[in-house]
Amino acid sequence: MQVYEFSVPLEFGVVVFRPNRFIMHVEKNGRRFVCHCPSTGKIGNIVFDDVPCLLSASGKKKRKTPYTVEAISLDDGQSWIGINQNAANRYVEHFFRAGMLNDIVANGQEILREQKIGDSKLDFRIENTYIEVKTPLQFLALTENDRPSGMECVNSHERFVRHVTELGNRLREHESAVLLLCFLYDAPIFTPPKETKRNKIIVDAVRQSLQAGVKMWQLNMGVAPQGVNLLKYFDITKQLRL
Repeated sequence: MQVYEFSVPLEFGVVVFRPNRFIMHVEKNGRRFVCHCPSTGKIGNIVFDDVPCLLSASGKKKRKTPYTVEAISLDDGQSWIGINQNAANRYVEHFFRAGMLNDIVANGQEILREQKIGDSKLDFRIENTYIEVKTPLQFLALTENDRPSGMECVNSHERFVRHVTELGNRLREHESAVLLLCFLYDAPIFTPPKETKRNKIIVDAVRQSLQAGVKMWQLNMGVAPQGVNLLKYFDITKQLRL
């Protein structure tokens, strides 16, 4: 299995405080650093008080935060949960180029990033398939009763609806479209929430895209200090028939 290798292994630390969505305070080798948090939304119901983490050094002298928190652990470092949603597309592209996601797009070597379609910018066009990647973190450490009432795969519901709608619009002759739910840990099979007044606009957008022929896949990846590996991926379209 071909791993996405980091150029420099990630370093260990402990998150002691998250004062806002952009910042985490991390203790490393007896010192406290203000670090960049690459997930601007809610990360489950986790209280960031002595949470083990993995850090990447910025290497840029002018940057205010010397490290980025790449992953956290909820089991004292036995396993890691990636939280760098911005990096997910790099990992996805790597595994497509390595021929490890051929069930989603066969022979996916013609890869174009950030394709502007209508009023949206979709993450990939691979061969004749448009792909939008979403990296949910809202469900971490939640019980079934605590799950958010919306299909909240991104912070902006408006942006999510726009992207899902545009995927459905791409289904012309010789084109296909995929919404890829990308988890940076070994997540259980994603199950959608029940429709409510609060999430109706999102559920309706997903329902219409599925009816148009958009496929939905789940991709689980594992983060370690040395790199990222592909754990598994599978089609979840049928179970999401809303």
